[in-house]
Amino acid sequence: MSVVSGMIPDIVLCLHSAMNKMKSICVFCGSGSGGDPIFGNAARILGDLLAHYGLNLVYGGSNIGLMGLVSAAVRDGGGKVTGVIPRRIADKVPVQEGITVEVVPGMHERKARMYELSDAFIALPGGIGTLEETFEAWTWNQLGYHVKPVALLNINGYFDSLLSFLDRMSTEGFLRDSQRNALIVDADPEELLTKMTDWNPPKGLKWDKLKPSSGSG
Repeated sequence: MSVVSGMIPDIVLCLHSAMNKMKSICVFCGSGSGGDPIFGNAARILGDLLAHYGLNLVYGGSNIGLMGLVSAAVRDGGGKVTGVIPRRIADKVPVQEGITVEVVPGMHERKARMYELSDAFIALPGGIGTLEETFEAWTWNQLGYHVKPVALLNINGYFDSLLSFLDRMSTEGFLRDSQRNALIVDADPEELLTKMTDWNPPKGLKWDKLKPSSGSG
């Protein structure tokens, strides 16, 4: 499916069945819309797909940028939307109407609650906040704090440079190949969701092969 078509493909029964493994998807994305309309269009299509497949959306709670577009698409498609937003931000930005909003004390509580509510994570284009949230979710996966897929919707090659850096990280021995390959990437929203339903966690966690320290007493 092309992200510029603005159309949802026919229902694929096997994908519907596989989606039962995931009930709620956390989407990290920008509070801005970017300079190219393709980003906003992709956010709407992803939101349409989530609603189409009966998947709940968990996100940052704002009504602006890609956040507002994906949440409005899920809501308008009849899907359930939960926004989690820190008090400091809630007092300054508009909140999407017609959704459930949880206001938490700060950013740490926000991320913990979003992870608690979600079965999987998707990052759309965004800024440093989007990257920070995505990398924390991926790191927790690497350390075994959760076993949930983490994915990048690589619209218009937005994450290409980041992916090249991750490859360098793996080549230089700072990131296991298995963990690098565990990060799901696709430019097509529906293909991305399909990959997420087929995802299996990498075998072996980062610290599994290390013997526990006996300590000095």
